[in-house]
Amino acid sequence: MTAPVHRTEGAGPRPGSGPGHRARAIRLGPRSVAALCLISALGVMAFGWPLLADSASGLAHSRDAPWLFAALLPMLLAVVVATIADTGLDAKAIAMLGVLAAAGAAMRPLGAGTAGIEPMFFLMVLAGRVLGPGFGFVLGSVAMFASALLTGGVGPWMPFQMLTMGWVSMGAGLLPGPDRLRGRRELALLAAYGAVSAVLYGLVMNLQGWPYIGGMASGVSFVPGDPLEANLTRFLAYCLATSLGWDLPRALVTVVLTFALGGTVLTALRRATRRAAFDAPASFTPGPPPGAGSS
Repeated sequence: MTAPVHRTEGAGPRPGSGPGHRARAIRLGPRSVAALCLISALGVMAFGWPLLADSASGLAHSRDAPWLFAALLPMLLAVVVATIADTGLDAKAIAMLGVLAAAGAAMRPLGAGTAGIEPMFFLMVLAGRVLGPGFGFVLGSVAMFASALLTGGVGPWMPFQMLTMGWVSMGAGLLPGPDRLRGRRELALLAAYGAVSAVLYGLVMNLQGWPYIGGMASGVSFVPGDPLEANLTRFLAYCLATSLGWDLPRALVTVVLTFALGGTVLTALRRATRRAAFDAPASFTPGPPPGAGSS
C-alpha cells in the first residue's frame, strides 16, 4: 500500500517573487486574450454604432439596434468570463473576487449616483492595479452586475455598465511600473488614471443611452443617417448638457479617495495577494504511512 500524498503550495522559491513582484490572480492565456479582444471590439461597435454606421446602412436607420446590442452583450460577457475562469481562475482567486466584488457593490449605493459621488471607482482602479488586467476585467464586470442587483438597477443599460467598468479596472492593470513604482508617484499615476477613466466612463455610457432619444425635437438628439460630423456635434452637446455635472465630481471623488486611502488599500491588497500565493507552484510530498502513530 502506498503512503498518501499531501498537496502543498509554496515549496521552493517562486520565479520572480519578491516584495516588488505582482502576483497575478489570473494569468491570461491566448484564449483569454482573444476573448477579451473580441468582446472589446464588439463593445466598441455596441457603443459606437450611431457614429460608426454608414448613413446608407440599415443599421443606421434601425430602431432595434440598441436592443440588439443590449441582448447580445450579456451572452458575450458570460462567454468571456467563463473563458477566463476556465484558463486561470482558481479557488483563491474566486474567493478574492467575491470579497472585492461585494465591497464594490456595497460602495456604489453610498452615493447612489448623486452628483457623481461614486466611491466604487477608486476601489476598482486599485484592485486592477494590484491584481492585473485579467482579474480587473472580471472584477469590474461582476461588481457592476452585483451592484445592479443590489440597487435594482437592472435594465438594458446593465451589460454596457458591466463592460465599461471591466475596461476601467482592466486598464488600471495595464498601467506601467506595477512591480517597481510605489509611494506618491504611484498614487499620482492611479489618481490621474482614475480621473480620466471616470470621465470617459460617463462619456461612453452616454453613447448607450443617446440613441434612445432619437427623433425628439432637440438639438442634441441622435438623427439616424446623418453625417458623422453632425451627429458627433450633437453628441458632445448632449454630454455637456446632461452628464458633465456628474462626470467631473466622480473624477474628483476618485482622486480624493485615491490620495487619502490609496496607500492603505494598496498595501492591504498586496499583502492579501502575497498570502494567497497565486504564483506558488503546487508540489506533492509523501504523507505518513497508514496506521503510523497508532498504538
